[in-house]
Amino acid sequence: MFKQTPSYPVELGLEGFIGDEQADRRVHGGPEKAVHLYPATHYTKLATRFPEAAAQLLPGSLGENISTSELDEHAVRIGDIYRLGSARLQVCQPRNPCWKIDDRFNSDGMAAFIAEQALTGWYWRVITPGTINPGDSLELDQPAYNAPTLAAAMALWQVHRPLAEELEQLAATPDIASGWQRKILDRAAWLAQQSNQPRPPAPAFHVKPDSL
Repeated sequence: MFKQTPSYPVELGLEGFIGDEQADRRVHGGPEKAVHLYPATHYTKLATRFPEAAAQLLPGSLGENISTSELDEHAVRIGDIYRLGSARLQVCQPRNPCWKIDDRFNSDGMAAFIAEQALTGWYWRVITPGTINPGDSLELDQPAYNAPTLAAAMALWQVHRPLAEELEQLAATPDIASGWQRKILDRAAWLAQQSNQPRPPAPAFHVKPDSL
């Protein structure tokens, strides 16, 4: 989770940057969580809400692999393909803020705040491995014009009483991460079965481990 900016080219494979490891593979890493981007603009919002951690809230401190002030969840769509260096990356799901964030910054409630405010950043799958140099820019290579923005998808997921049909439509988005797709379909199926009963609140993003 403690990332440092390299001063040399790094190789990006199908499961992430070479030399970058994930300790808990149950919820981190894998082809659909190969690279994490966290918008740099979110750090100001976090510092305002958690001033005791402001000095530590710098790009890289939330464990992201890349950061930019030019993109956020409203600017990207599920399935968008971007070029970074010689690699190509595809947006596929939001990040689920981990409970370890609270420990990392000694700030109770930070992970929950990130989830509630949708300040999550997102994961990319690697379409084309390649070499990344420090300072390389993200360039939109293949836009997913008909797909929802990540912000819109997250907003639907967090709605208190979504329509099962809308969740099914979201799950059918081309190139959505399979793990998130299954969760969306499971919730849609449950809602369809409970159509005549009060619907449950939206499940929060993962902020506590399922098991130790």
